[in-house]
Amino acid sequence: MSSIKNKRKMREGVCVNYNIVVLDRMTLGDDLDLSPAKAYGTLCVFDKTPPELVAERVADADVIFVNKVKLGKDNLKDATRLKLICEAATGYDNIDLDYCREHNIAVCNVPGYSVYSVTQVTVSMVLNLVNHFKEYTRYTASGEYTKGGNANILTPVYHELYGKTWGIVGYGAIGAGVGAVAKALGCKVLAFKKTPVDGIECTDLDTLMRESDIVTVHIPLSEETRGIISNERIASMKKSAILVNTARGAVTDEFALCEAIKNGSIAGFGTDVYSVEPFDTDSPFYAIKDYDNVCLTPHMAWGTIEARERCFGEMLKNMQAFFDGEIRNRVER
Repeated sequence: MSSIKNKRKMREGVCVNYNIVVLDRMTLGDDLDLSPAKAYGTLCVFDKTPPELVAERVADADVIFVNKVKLGKDNLKDATRLKLICEAATGYDNIDLDYCREHNIAVCNVPGYSVYSVTQVTVSMVLNLVNHFKEYTRYTASGEYTKGGNANILTPVYHELYGKTWGIVGYGAIGAGVGAVAKALGCKVLAFKKTPVDGIECTDLDTLMRESDIVTVHIPLSEETRGIISNERIASMKKSAILVNTARGAVTDEFALCEAIKNGSIAGFGTDVYSVEPFDTDSPFYAIKDYDNVCLTPHMAWGTIEARERCFGEMLKNMQAFFDGEIRNRVER
């Protein structure tokens, strides 16, 4: 933040009064301090914005801060002052980049800010499922352990990760972080990555899905990756395998995953992400949310306070760079 303050000092005497609109601050957490953005002008903050109100709320915006709200022709066409969209995430599939290019609207994302947070939650979810923590903590919480008279309860059976194969779909910064932990636990690591990297065994996705005991997913959503964890690939997995997704819900066949849990064709499933968020009572996830071998979390893997503060700080730096005529984290170019 100090570099931003120094740049502001250099701009003393210049009127800086941009209209900055935050469309969905609750996705960033109500504990995150957004007040530093006021140094750039008028800050208008909305906790959430339904689709029918987006156009009205951004009509006079110079800058939009957004996380999940979809932005494109239908709701940006009257935002004639709009110069910059700052995405509060690494992924930006909620923004129509073609429209932004055509209308000279810059778009910046924040790469890398949540690597440690997502790595931590991914590994925690895997360990939760592998060790059957839901069942074992229920023994003690229910009083069954106290009343039973046995010093040890060892069912359901659980297994060491040592010697198992951990497949990582997408070996960017998060995938590599998860891979480092997997290696530390004694796993053989397989990676699916477009460009092979030294020191890691890269393979095709079908082989990875078929041979892995643990599969974790870390790829961005695009037309190429949508549904890449398909029904056929899920069906090829070991019956003893566990799959965890902390990437994007739509990179998987969500119905097929839930059916695989119901019929026991995979051993466990965890996800922090969904194609529709929050998922509703008609979602296939709702039917399995209480299963012992399922761990569903509310898209929180990215959101340690450290990661959120890092993200917002980078958004301010992106905005500062844009108005200083610099190129920083631009994704529409």
